Amino acid sequence: MNTKKLFSYETFVHAISGAAGGVTAMTVFFPLDTIRSRLQVEESREAKNTILAIKDLIEQEGISSLYRGLQPVLTSLCCSNFVYFYAFHGLRTVIETRNTGKNAIRDLTVAAVAGVLNVVLTTPLWVANSRLKMQGAKISIEDKKLLGSHPEYAGTIDAILKIASKEGWLSLWSGMVPSLMLVINPAIQFTIYEALKAEYCKVFGSEKVGTLSVFLIGAIAKSISTVLTYPLQIVQSKLRYGTEKLKRLTTIQVFAYIIRTSGVKGLYKGLEPKVLQTTLTAAFMFLCYEKIVAYVFYLMGVYHPLCPEKK
Repeated sequence: MNTKKLFSYETFVHAISGAAGGVTAMTVFFPLDTIRSRLQVEESREAKNTILAIKDLIEQEGISSLYRGLQPVLTSLCCSNFVYFYAFHGLRTVIETRNTGKNAIRDLTVAAVAGVLNVVLTTPLWVANSRLKMQGAKISIEDKKLLGSHPEYAGTIDAILKIASKEGWLSLWSGMVPSLMLVINPAIQFTIYEALKAEYCKVFGSEKVGTLSVFLIGAIAKSISTVLTYPLQIVQSKLRYGTEKLKRLTTIQVFAYIIRTSGVKGLYKGLEPKVLQTTLTAAFMFLCYEKIVAYVFYLMGVYHPLCPEKK
């Protein structure tokens, strides 16, 4: 085990590329994330298909509502992706040996550990982001009663300070339990992605995964992980932006509350735009990430193919 690899330039390049890829992809597909958030949080908003939901929101609040909260989301995502990609590639390099190499179980374990580190370090950013995204939304009276009132926030730092001041510092980590459970989402995603990428190289005997193939592999990996973990994401949204009563409930109790008030289908409200948004965003992110990594190492004169098993 060589811990020096954890602080290597290569690991840093992966982290920067992951952050840049995530920010680029989220910017392109942000309206889909807005629709997903509104469907998850607002009880009275009818679950329609994505196109109709976007049309309704534009008619009610204007086209700018689709991009409300973009800046704090990009800030949070940049930090989150940097931490995750750095931890994932750094830890995988550290525990990898010449004899054992890479395997799915090891990737799943490393991805889970990276996810836990990411959640602990960046949850306050996402809590603030959830508040900022809903700020100014023209929600119904019923939803206002459910969600409660919150002060106006000038930005991410201001939101963090006001939340901590009014609700206590621990509130910045509200929803962290389902978030910790949700580390299985990127863990599944990265494991499937790495496995499919390696399999592609073996099947086609190629030293490089094509652009379209990277996009499709990323889409498949994310769609599977999203469908499997979506109910936890619903619970997470309720814990981050809900009434004081909801915030005091445990994860299991929130599950029971959703089923009692909305039925089992309530656990999958907003699934269509979520799958569409996360699948397209993840696929585009992986594409940008791979291209940036390859280009940086090309500039440095380092041979760094997309198929790591090839020598």
